Amino acid sequence: MSAPHPITTLLVANRGEIAVRVIRAAHELGMRTVAVYSDADRTSLHVRMAHEAVRLGPAAPSESYLRIDRILEACKATGAQAVHPGYGFLAESAEFVEACEAAGVIFVGPSAAAMRAMGDKISARATVEPSGVPVVPGATLTEGADDAAILATACGVGFPQLVKASAGGGGKGMRLVREEGEVLDAIARASGEALTAFGDGTVYLERFIEEPRHVEIQVLADNHGTTVALGERECSVQRRHQKVIEESPSPALTPELRARMEAAAVAAAESCGYRSAGTVEFLVGADGGFHFLEMNTRIQVEHPITEMCYRVDLLAEQLRIAQGLPISFGRDVPVPAGHAIEARICAEDADHGFMPSTGTLGAVQLPGGPGVRCDGHVYVGQEVGLDYDNMLLKLIVHADDRATAIERMKRALWETRLPGITTNIPLMLRTLDDPRFTSGHYDTSILEGSAPPAEEAADLVPVIAAALAMHRRVRRTHVPPASPGTRPAPWVQAGRSWWNRGTWGS
Repeated sequence: MSAPHPITTLLVANRGEIAVRVIRAAHELGMRTVAVYSDADRTSLHVRMAHEAVRLGPAAPSESYLRIDRILEACKATGAQAVHPGYGFLAESAEFVEACEAAGVIFVGPSAAAMRAMGDKISARATVEPSGVPVVPGATLTEGADDAAILATACGVGFPQLVKASAGGGGKGMRLVREEGEVLDAIARASGEALTAFGDGTVYLERFIEEPRHVEIQVLADNHGTTVALGERECSVQRRHQKVIEESPSPALTPELRARMEAAAVAAAESCGYRSAGTVEFLVGADGGFHFLEMNTRIQVEHPITEMCYRVDLLAEQLRIAQGLPISFGRDVPVPAGHAIEARICAEDADHGFMPSTGTLGAVQLPGGPGVRCDGHVYVGQEVGLDYDNMLLKLIVHADDRATAIERMKRALWETRLPGITTNIPLMLRTLDDPRFTSGHYDTSILEGSAPPAEEAADLVPVIAAALAMHRRVRRTHVPPASPGTRPAPWVQAGRSWWNRGTWGS
């Protein structure tokens, strides 16, 4: 048990939505905040919201948000006693944790030892197995093994299987293998991709779970011997192994299965002496069995849906634990209520290979009303570039039941306007209307091959043709515009109808 060590000034070592979220939590706790920024983020919202801001360097993360030395220099210059890493960048860097400790700066998160134990997927499996946490059947590859030995190992795991990078995440360094003849090529490709993305080409083999659902359990652990689970989040709506829509509770879990998974998550956290907020991720098969996937040793993007159902501020709890204080509610976890859904709004064209979209945001319009929450960093005039992750905004809704939450999310998405760029909102709306989603019977393949309905594209043809014809006629005859009291022309009404259905483009 550690003695309390109050934090009066907190440096947020991140950017974008999560930096804004941390700053808000810190301000509510009466803390002074320090933002850091790269040249690309000099006018960003998190910089404007903090009490003080320090430039780290050029736009490249390697020259700014990943520079441990510059972040610690900023702590010293501003008197910040603690650093919150958010997610991404240095959030799961054990080296950063140790550097903070050496500099006498509190790291808001777990210890370096816990991070190392869970940061590497091979190590994480070995750490949790003795605690009885079920893991997916798999195998590591012996360094220097020849092709025959590798194939023998792969056949021992069984097919289909996944070749997975030991480090990193987000779907990088991952290949699905359905037969023996694909093994060697998949390993070479996954290893090369992992080396490029994470600087570590180590891969391992894991049995592929058919019709898997991706379900994670939120845990909190303090320095007073308390580790608790706060329910689950269903994260199976994914594109390229990255989450798009999350909900809580999961429509697939029974109370008995939820209790077993929560117990396994607590056991996994305790197996590495975990402290702070963390997430234990599982794959749930069609047969109802579940298997440990990995542990995220940080706050998750989708944490707000847990907050909405449990009425708990997870960022505030992290800051309490970092100061040596116990979890505010102890072991008496609040009883969850209602249903929450989160949609990640990204600057990308989901109908054309998820191509990133860039531009300048115009008149931003965000939704409101009962049970609607917007976590983001958007503002009028914001330049959306390619330097960082393209998530702009998270829409979170909460309602008494799942059906109402779905309708509320659809309404919130319809109200959202981010002119100047293309977003994935149309994909979100199609997914929410998908019978597999509305029924709750879906898995991680739900977005595979997703494309806009053909009739939507067809609807545009007469609208565009009519608009062009009217434009040419006006230019030819110099017809003056309609008076304010005149009913809009049919093509204008059609165009407005299309816009109200949601194009969300520039």
